[in-house]
Amino acid sequence: MRIKTQDMRILNHWLRQSPWPEQIIIFAPIHKKTESPMALKDFKTRIKIKAEPQDVYAALTNPFTIELWSGYPAQMSEEPGFEFSMWEGDIEGKILETIPNQKVVQQWYFGDQEEASVATIKLFADGPQTQVELVHTNIPADDFDDITQGWKEFYLGAIKEFLEIE
Repeated sequence: MRIKTQDMRILNHWLRQSPWPEQIIIFAPIHKKTESPMALKDFKTRIKIKAEPQDVYAALTNPFTIELWSGYPAQMSEEPGFEFSMWEGDIEGKILETIPNQKVVQQWYFGDQEEASVATIKLFADGPQTQVELVHTNIPADDFDDITQGWKEFYLGAIKEFLEIE
């Protein structure tokens, strides 16, 4: 049943006249809120690691190496289509593309997000070190600060610390 605005005014006026003021119910029109699409952000960073590209690549794709630098078992592969999991399921996604010692492309899962959140990691030999370039697109705005901190401290930062042990 649809109540017209004029009917609501009459009903509210009548209810205010009620002898039981503690039981007054005020009616107001209900406006359906149209949901805006989820706000998404992109993140880009670069880091230099004193290690060969093949060692950095292994730290990104080898589950045994990932466990060494992260401290947690990981399900990871170089195979496109492989669904990976890290940090006891805190990060889950799918491998989209790999080029040994050069590039890893992952889709990260964020609930029912329609647009794919894609992390592209490129490795460039730079003398005795490797320059790592990360571009992570379509990160939900609500998760952006946690994800970027995670990349800096717990993912790329942990790999750097692990590989630069002398």
